[in-house]
Amino acid sequence: MDDARIPWLVLLRTPATGPVQQKKLLDIYKTPVNILSAPYTELMHMGLKKEVLEYLTKIPADKIKADITWLDHPDHHLITCHDSQYPALLSEISDAPIALFVKGNPEVLHTPQIGIVGSRNPTAGGRKTAQMFAAQLAELGLTITSGLALGIDYCSHAGALGVNGKTIAVLGNGPDRIYPARHKEIAGMIAVNGAIVSEFPPGVPPLAKNFPRRNRIISGLSLGVLLIEAAPKSGSLITARYAMEQGREVFAVPGSIYNPLAKGCHHLIKQGAKLVETIVDVVEELNIDITMINRQGVDTGPGSGNPAGLDVDQQRLLEHISFDPVTVDKLIELSGLTADAVSSMLLVLEVQGIVSSSGGLYTRIN
Repeated sequence: MDDARIPWLVLLRTPATGPVQQKKLLDIYKTPVNILSAPYTELMHMGLKKEVLEYLTKIPADKIKADITWLDHPDHHLITCHDSQYPALLSEISDAPIALFVKGNPEVLHTPQIGIVGSRNPTAGGRKTAQMFAAQLAELGLTITSGLALGIDYCSHAGALGVNGKTIAVLGNGPDRIYPARHKEIAGMIAVNGAIVSEFPPGVPPLAKNFPRRNRIISGLSLGVLLIEAAPKSGSLITARYAMEQGREVFAVPGSIYNPLAKGCHHLIKQGAKLVETIVDVVEELNIDITMINRQGVDTGPGSGNPAGLDVDQQRLLEHISFDPVTVDKLIELSGLTADAVSSMLLVLEVQGIVSSSGGLYTRIN
């Protein structure tokens, strides 16, 4: 075991153990080398399962060949809890992973981070909100941390990248695989402008049980977590719960009472999460210098001002479209315009990103 990484990789892959038990062994034996050198009988008295004992004492190096192969690529790293590069905030949580596989720049793990999570199937307004908040917060110097999932996660990463900001994607599978596969291109961009992070070794598939573990790392790395659109029983609420347990700030963007994806956010707000309308609400809570916003010319709120380039009738119609869903028939009634005119103008407003439609209902998003 000339390679110092091998004992860590063996410990990481030990079956029937998790971060808490692995950390307990490290607390007792100080290093993975000492654990692997301990007599079988001594380890047996630790109450370890037979399969754990056999794995630790036989040192099946062939099992970690894939790990070494992955780590030998440029910009691929193994950051252990004994390394100075291990993120300090993450080390504070009770079930912190003993090591992280990182693709990209490990230094970004030490930057101040805000986690942004939410629905995998957000509304058009939710997507816009996530991208806008991520971009504005990234412009202020915060790293945007999320889970590379569909929907709000993707929009958050994209928002940060769009302003050349830093972003971190935490995976629920091994670092050698991007899930979902359609996010391979943005994952490559994230590795350049930040980092891809996983506690799971190469080859581990994206199993359902892995994602709650992934979520605790998102919150554990972050100063706070911002929730944008979430159903009452979504995985995003698990991230928010972890954040609360870890003593992190929790923020939630409210929505229409008619939008089922707003219920998770409203639930959190009732529990004490900070209601967020603009990035000012976030930076004030995190004690970030608010004057930075004005210096950098960041727009502090959605929907401010009137959209440019609209004619009189379009503006007239838009006056009757709010952030609550409304039917076409109701818009015809309220505006006094013809059905053909309303239908045509709604199409223009939707293409311009001012309104969104779903199931025959229209909602203002800008």
